[in-house]
Amino acid sequence: MSSTVRAVSDSVRARVLGDGEVVLNGISSIASAESGDLIFVEDEKNLALALGSQASAVIAGEFARQGTYSKPLIIATQPRLAFARAAKLLCPVPDRPPGVHPTAVVHPSARLGADVSIAARVVISEDVEIGHGTWIGAGAAIAAGARIGRACRLYPNVTIYSGTQLGDHVVIHAGAVLGSDGFGYVQDKTTGRREQFPQIGRLEIGDDVEIGANSTIDRGALEVTRIGRGAKIDNLVHIGHNCQIGEDVVIAAQTGLSGSIVIEKNVILGGQVGIGEHARIEEGVMLGGQGGVLPNKVLRGKGVAFWGTPAQPVREYLRQLAVLARLAKKR
Repeated sequence: MSSTVRAVSDSVRARVLGDGEVVLNGISSIASAESGDLIFVEDEKNLALALGSQASAVIAGEFARQGTYSKPLIIATQPRLAFARAAKLLCPVPDRPPGVHPTAVVHPSARLGADVSIAARVVISEDVEIGHGTWIGAGAAIAAGARIGRACRLYPNVTIYSGTQLGDHVVIHAGAVLGSDGFGYVQDKTTGRREQFPQIGRLEIGDDVEIGANSTIDRGALEVTRIGRGAKIDNLVHIGHNCQIGEDVVIAAQTGLSGSIVIEKNVILGGQVGIGEHARIEEGVMLGGQGGVLPNKVLRGKGVAFWGTPAQPVREYLRQLAVLARLAKKR
């Protein structure tokens, strides 16, 4: 979608240096920019490179607030954030026309809000509720009693089990499974056989959550699995039953969480992290890729980075590696 530099600047609450009437047609990196593109720089050392590119305008930080430049600049306190917001204006998500595709199966008791879009081969069971402006991609299946909020996007082949509730503006990417039974079994000590412990709880997902492709989140066993507002979950992540994920948590790909884990707000989990049952990760902790947390353990320290298995502060972990390296040389 085309827009002027000034309109983009106004939309991200920034200010313009230079010609605000230049027309922008899209966004790009510095290296691949073409005429009509908007790019960004976060530090002064890359400003000359950006100005020498084919882009028509640049988002830059306060370091560029004074001076005369060869192309218009949008001055923002947080250039990367401003660029992300500008992208929503210049590259909006394609509109899905409201309505129900003829091949979709929608139970008569389902309640669809205004401007809902239901694609081909979707199955919506009894007593499902879908909020205003939500669209459901091809092949998705929504089980009985599920609740989906306003302006959500469910990509193709998403599966929503009964007992699942989604807030507003939730994005679920293709193949994700939400609200499936947790992995809980009881062993008969006489026969050695295992029988499933009841998995009859709920899954609640807050507003503005995004869940990546082929991720899975289990319902609670007897209670609730909860994903807090604004959490961002990458592809191929598994979250077990009864987990409590706080607001604005970030979880990278291939991470696995056992049952009954508490992840407090603003925690960042790197790729392939593994966390044992009943562990607790307190507010603001960062756990690096392939880090492991043993069952019932607590990681605390706002802004502290942890690494390794069992996870420990990065400085301690690196110190131990150095000691091991010296011992190996002595041998």
